[in-house]
Amino acid sequence: MFRGVVATESQLGRDPNAASITRPLLMKELAARGVRMTAQRRLLVGIIQDSPRHLDAATLLEIAKKHDPRIDRATVYRTIALLKDRGLIDELDLMHLEGEKHYYEAKTNRDHGHIACFRCGAIMEYASSSFERLKKEIAQQSEFEIRTVRLEVGGLCKKCKRRPS
Repeated sequence: MFRGVVATESQLGRDPNAASITRPLLMKELAARGVRMTAQRRLLVGIIQDSPRHLDAATLLEIAKKHDPRIDRATVYRTIALLKDRGLIDELDLMHLEGEKHYYEAKTNRDHGHIACFRCGAIMEYASSSFERLKKEIAQQSEFEIRTVRLEVGGLCKKCKRRPS
């Protein structure tokens, strides 16, 4: 299982001015856009919104079935597609830690990187003012309008680095 942690430079003692990563309230966003919310869709959106980790479709289905055994895989995939189409969630590969799985998280207020531990599977989100400056530099030098950025870093977390192989 993956565990997710959100960290900014300020939390890691590097940049006291770094803004934290926040996520929109998905239910509120969907309601504001006039999307019909069935009970099963509401359940799935709530699970994604409240999850402390990145979820793949199978795990989302597994968690949802504990609350509503009638929910099916098609409903999960339709809900994921709806949220992706509306720009409310991001689809991530997360270093393909478990094969070709894709993981989903609610969109955030700022771009951030994902740091994945190859040994224990921990995923940490990382936001940085340096990352923001790099994006700005890339956009200016290339005259490119950046709309999305993906950064994944793989290695060993602090705990696994200390543990013998």
